[in-house]
Order: sequence, then structure tokens, then C-alpha cells
Amino acid sequence: MSYTYEELKHTKMGDLRTIAEGLDHEAVQGYTQLHKDQLLLAICKALGIDAREHHQVVGINKRATKTQIRELKVKRAAALHSPKELKQVRREIHKLKRALHKATV
Repeated sequence: MSYTYEELKHTKMGDLRTIAEGLDHEAVQGYTQLHKDQLLLAICKALGIDAREHHQVVGINKRATKTQIRELKVKRAAALHSPKELKQVRREIHKLKRALHKATV
């Protein structure tokens, strides 16, 4: 049976041990001694599952927003001696980062 990281993350410890018992991989050796987070990573490694959590950004273009942030960081470095301009650039960076955070599900 194929599993996803999210399915395994929400699986009970006893079921994870049952899954590990059926695997013949060095990553799950000693599975009875592992904590849930350790066992989860070991099972993911044995099954070849990407063990990182992926977040979805909904409603805005993530790539374009990050490009804008990078451009503003260059402006910020150039504006270090102008407090007024520096404040404006920093606020704009902050707004873009908050927009990304709010759009993340």
C-alpha cells in the first residue's frame, strides 16, 4: 500500500509500528524503541516518501511576490543612509511577507 506523509503523520503509533514491522529496511531497525517523530521519518525514508510538509499558497503569485521582496531588499541596502526611504522599503517588505503568510494554507 502506498502512503503519503500526511496520512502517516496522522496515523496512530501502533499502526506505524505495524507498518514498520512489514518493512525490510535499515532505517526502521529498532522501530519499537523509536518515538513517533523518529519512526515517521524512518518509515518515510524506507518508503522513499518526501518527509517535508508542503504548504500551499492560495490567491497570490508566490514567485512574483518573492521576486518583489528580493528587489526591495536591494533597495533597502541602498537606502541605509536615508531613514525615510528605508522605512518605506521596510514597510513594503513587511506587507509582502504578511500577504504570503496569510495566503499560506
